[in-house]
Order: sequence, then structure tokens, then C-alpha cells
Amino acid sequence: MAVTPSVCDFGAPIRDFTLPGTDGRDYTLADLRGRHGTLVMFICNHCPYVQAVMDRMVRDAKDLQQAGIGVVAISSNDVDDYPQDGPDQMRAEAQRHGFSFPYLYDETQEVARAYGAECTPDFFGYNADGELQYRGRLDASGRKPADPDARRELYEAMMQIARTGQGPREQTPSMGCSIKWKAV
Repeated sequence: MAVTPSVCDFGAPIRDFTLPGTDGRDYTLADLRGRHGTLVMFICNHCPYVQAVMDRMVRDAKDLQQAGIGVVAISSNDVDDYPQDGPDQMRAEAQRHGFSFPYLYDETQEVARAYGAECTPDFFGYNADGELQYRGRLDASGRKPADPDARRELYEAMMQIARTGQGPREQTPSMGCSIKWKAV
């Protein structure tokens, strides 16, 4: 079932965390913040919406990192019900697609809850002061990739944030699979 997250809550503070990465290292927010902003992406391996944008997401992340923006991806899905989203499979996915950013595992789902993440992919773009400025989509892709010349909405927004500290006032929310929450 497709989920569309809430609109951007401009100025909401970035949330700290410590999570294990697919490279065997633990990462804190301080390890990942960029001097011009930070992009936190909630993704997973099995979601067709994530797969539809994977190559573009990796491309844009590399470009943003070169511009001094920190980038991290986090998977928070319940791996008991979705074993394809487990740490070993995450490691393989990161290697297969050449991630230039850490891919972290949120086993307790506390980080996803703290951020208010709702779907995969769900993008949170922060300025250098750690204030939320973007909660939109990567581009016009859905379950299928958009046209090759589709506008790079996330990239453009993050570059604007890096230059001005402010995100675009008009944003199209991301759409994707719901985060697979653990039964309580």
C-alpha cells in the first residue's frame, strides 16, 4: 500500500542517533552531518518505490556529498516479517549499488519514530543548523522510474538549503511503501 508522508515541518530539529552500519561501524549523527546540511533517507531493500529511484538516489547523494552535505540512509523495517531488509541483505544492496554514504540499521525503530518517518523512501533535508527544510520526493518517480530528464527535486532543494539555509516552500511529498512496524 502506498503511503504519502506529511508535509515539511520547517525548522523541526534533526534527531540524534547511534546506529550500526553495513560496514560494521557504529555511526552517530555527529559523524554524518555535513558543513552545508544533512540528508537523512529512510529506505529499505524490498520496496519497489525505493528500487525505482535507487540509481538516481545514489547519483544525487554523491553529488550532494561533494557539495558538503552529509548523507545517510536508514532502514527501519521489521526484519522478522521482511527478512530481505535485514543487515546482511542491506550490506549486499549497498555494495551492489555503490553507496557512497552509510546505510544504517534501526533495529528498535526508535530513530524512525523520532523522525516521524512514514514510508520508504522518506527524505529529511536539514540545513547546517540542523533545521528541517525539505520533506519531499526525490523526483517524479513512483513505482516506476520517471523519465531520464526528470527534474532532480531533492538535489535542487538540498543545494538551495546549502546556499541559503532555507528549503523551497512548495514541495511534493514522497510516496512509497509504509515502514513495516513491529507488532507491539
